[in-house]
Parts: sequence; C-alpha cells; structure tokens
Amino acid sequence: MKKIIYILALIYFVSVPLMAQTFKSDVSKRGTTAAPFLSVGQGARSIGMGSAFAGTANDVSSIYWNPAGLTKAQGFQMMFDHTMWIANVRYNFLAASFNMQDMGTIGLSIISSDVGDMRVTTVESPDGTGETFTSTDLAISLAYAMQLTDNFSIGFNPKYIYQGIWKMNASAFALDMGVQYVTPFDNAILAMSISNFGTKVQLLGNSNLVLYDLDPYNTGDNGKLPAYLETNQWSLPLNFRVGVSYDPIRSEMHKLTVAVDAQHPSDDYESLNLGAEYAFNNFVFIRGGFKSMFQQDSEESFALGFGIRQALMNNVSVIFDYGYQNFGRFSEIQKFSLSVSF
Repeated sequence: MKKIIYILALIYFVSVPLMAQTFKSDVSKRGTTAAPFLSVGQGARSIGMGSAFAGTANDVSSIYWNPAGLTKAQGFQMMFDHTMWIANVRYNFLAASFNMQDMGTIGLSIISSDVGDMRVTTVESPDGTGETFTSTDLAISLAYAMQLTDNFSIGFNPKYIYQGIWKMNASAFALDMGVQYVTPFDNAILAMSISNFGTKVQLLGNSNLVLYDLDPYNTGDNGKLPAYLETNQWSLPLNFRVGVSYDPIRSEMHKLTVAVDAQHPSDDYESLNLGAEYAFNNFVFIRGGFKSMFQQDSEESFALGFGIRQALMNNVSVIFDYGYQNFGRFSEIQKFSLSVSF
C-alpha cells in the first residue's frame, strides 16, 4: 500500500506542473481578482526565506502556506504575526495548532487588516464631509492535517473571507489544500499546495443605492428615481505552488535548509521563490532568499530575516522572528512574529 501511495504521489507531482504549464499565458491578469490581502504571506520566517515555504512548512504558519505541514508542528503552538505593508496598511495574523498524534493536527487562524480611518469626500465637499470610513479585510480558517503514511501527509484549510468598505461588504468561502512527501532521496521533501479555491466575491450594500434620471434631457419627469448600481463578481487570487526542501547540513549544532517554490497564480505571471535558513544549535536562525524570480515587471526581489529561540522550563519555547522583503520602488515590507510552543 505504501509503494502504491508513493507512486501515485510521484505521478501527481509530475503531472500537475505539466497541466499548469498548459494554461500558461503571456497575460498577467494583474488586478483581476478580489481580496488581494490573501496573497500577503504570513509568518516572518517564511518571508525571510523569500516565501519558499511549501516544502519547508513545519510550524503553525503552515496553515497559510501548506496545511499538510501542520503534521510536523509538535504539541501546541501559537503565533502572532504583524505585517507593515505598503501605504501604511497593517495586517495581523493569529494562528494556533494542536497535534493530536495519530488523530491528526487541527489549526485555527485569523487574518485581519488595520487601515485606519479615512475622510469621506464628495464632489461638493472635496475637503471632507466630516464623516469617516474604514476598510476591513478578514479571513478565518479552520485547518486539519493528517499523516497518511510515515512519509506522506495531507492537509485542508477551509476559510471564510470578508471584505468591507464604508457601507459595502462582500464575503466568500474558500479552501486551501496541500501535501508533503518525504522522498527516499536523502529525505528531501516534495510539496504542493493550492490556495484560495472558492466562491466569487461581489460587493453589495447601501452605497449601491443612487437617485437616477431616466431622461435627463426632458423636463417634467421624475429625476430622482431610486436605483441600484450593478456590481460584478470577482474571483479570489487562486495560487498553485510546487516546492522542494532539502537539508544539506544536518548535525546536532548546525542545520542548513534550502528550498525552492514554483508558483502559478491566477492574477500574475509564473515565478520562482528561492530561500535558505541556517540554524545554530536550534537557537539562532539566519535566513535569506529571493522572491518572484523570473517574473515580468516584478518589484519584489531579495528577502532577509533572523530568528531567536529561547527554551523555557517544561518544554516551553518562545520564538521571535523578523523578516524583511525588498519591494522595489515601493516601501520595504517588514514582519514581526512571536511564537510559543509547548
């Protein structure tokens, strides 16, 4: 049975990229999907590695990158991640997981935005009407992963997505899926994940209500008929990743992990992410990588990061991670993560 699963896994990893290549297009489709915040990576460790994390995922942040990696998150883990994004937008990521051994691993995550208040302006009042509004992004997910064999794991992450701005809002449901396979080639890991496979998003609300004049060139008719503006439905940013992770150095004091991800997003060109992590005595971690390699007109490039792990009594560990990502002509991206495991 194990041999059959391994053969099926290898066929899957070979055939899926070929199918993705079939749909390759010279059109980037940028700006054609809703809820772009779902494409903002979570976890400072992964960002510091250039977002090459599909095969490396082995902690609670696997909920975002590849839910199959939750099977490697031992015990109970909790993470809080804060992202300083472009245009002073902030994103917060809170996640927790619990490994139930033979029964699998469950996880919960929440992603929320912090945009701040903005002034309401109109044509008549360009300096503001005195009112304020804000924008809200929210995603709540409940993940489950299990180890099918000693070397093959699979995970699922259904989630609810909400977006709102002033008097308009939209919601959707989506599913993330992923697998990880520890190969017989010196335990290198092959991985695959699909993110944001779900329903479409459509903004609805009181802001759709307008007063309309059916015949503005004639007098005597009612020029203030109540009407609703039509809004279209938009797809979520579907992303397909195939990754490889390998540890060329493994000892009690030193560990080096190198990883590469190929990604095929529905709203951009294909690209590669490359990253590495060096761990000294499982205490200090140094990371680096490149994101969106070979992608046309990309502003993203190199990434750097570090982490510190402090073991406390009763097998409790506290980890602080920092990630930096260069974003070209835009402001650089900085991430701070604090994790607790026991």
